[in-house]
Parts: sequence; C-alpha cells; structure tokens
Amino acid sequence: MNNRIVSKEDWLAARKALLAEEKALKRRQDELAEKRRAMPVTRIEKPYAFRTEDGPASLADLFEGRRQLVIYHFMFGEDWAEGCPSCSFWADHFGGIVSHLKARDTSFACVSSASLDKLLAYRARLGWSFPWVSSNGTQFGEDFGVFFHEDGDHPDGYNYSGRPAKGELPGLSVFLQGDDGAVLHSYSAYSRGLEPLNTVYAVLDMTPLGRREDDLSYPMAWVKRRDQYRL
Repeated sequence: MNNRIVSKEDWLAARKALLAEEKALKRRQDELAEKRRAMPVTRIEKPYAFRTEDGPASLADLFEGRRQLVIYHFMFGEDWAEGCPSCSFWADHFGGIVSHLKARDTSFACVSSASLDKLLAYRARLGWSFPWVSSNGTQFGEDFGVFFHEDGDHPDGYNYSGRPAKGELPGLSVFLQGDDGAVLHSYSAYSRGLEPLNTVYAVLDMTPLGRREDDLSYPMAWVKRRDQYRL
C-alpha cells in the first residue's frame, strides 16, 4: 500500500483539493457532452436486414417508434461458440438501463454478427434481458467500424485511427429519427470511449487499489464471463 496515513484534518484538505479537480473535470465533461449532442448527422441510405426475436427488421424498425436508438456492437463472430468476455463484462451493465432509456424516447439493442439462435442462447445463459439482434449476412459491422476483413484494409481504421485492424471489435453507435422518418447517424464511440458504460470500472476507479491492470499482459486479462469466476 502506497497511501500515506495522515490526520483527519490533512485528509480533509487533500479531499477538498481533489474535489476541486473533479469538479473542473466534470464541467469539461459537460461541455463535451453538449458538443456531442450538437454533432452533425448523416443520413443512412443502405437498407440493413436484421434478424430479431420478432422476425426480420430494418434499422428503422429497431427504433420501435422512439426518436433515438443506441446500438452496442457486441463482439460475437458468426463462427464463435461464445460471446467475447470483455463485451460480456460490458453487457452485465445493460440489464436495467432499457426501461430508463425508453422513458427518454430512446431504444437500445445489442447487435452481433452471430446467428440469432446463438445470441439468444448466450443471453439466456448469462441471464440478460436486453434486445439482441443478428446482423448476419449484412455489412452493418463493417460499415460502422467494428468488423475488419483479414487484409485489414479499411479507410478509417478502428476508432478513426487510420491503422489497420482485423476481425471483430466493440463499439457503440447512436442514431436519430429525422422529422421525415429518415435514419440519421449522430455518433459512434470505440475503445476507451466505451468506458462510461462500465460501472465496475467507475467503482474501481474510486478505490485505493483501482483497476490493478498495469502489470497484466493486456488491461482486461482478468475479466471472465461472470458465470466462470471462482469467487
């Protein structure tokens, strides 16, 4: 443990100093959120055919009559036996959000390239209830920067980096329904841009020990599907 042990008065002084920095950061985050909301939008012209529990659906159908749609691109390849452990870690935070988002005119769904049967079986195994649809047979993942062919050739790269990438990767995309019914793409996030969705990381970041990932082979090497931990 590297934490100094100090008097209550010194602890309070240190906490107030940190609080001033936290408030400054929060104000900056509010400014960025305002800029994010003001982002321009682009019209989605390509028709996508998803497989859902209720049958075939278009991207517009996934709005379910609401003004906004949030898609989490869940890594689950069509030839995979299980979903990605890291995406499963993220998905453990999605169960309770759907009703709250609906109350703010926003629909939510996970989308993966595996077959619908695989997705629903895996969802049942882990006890989730959020909507999950299959984009199998479409270019949805490729078009929204979460699937890359083996040659790694993609004009934007992953997370707009321009660097080659391969295979399945995670992301989040946000859509708005235009006044004329058009589907408009407003925002996408990848990599560490997805961290606000992860409450476990937010809680660990408030603790003295933190995430303890610096000495691992990669940051989430400790993460397992939650039914595979031995606790």
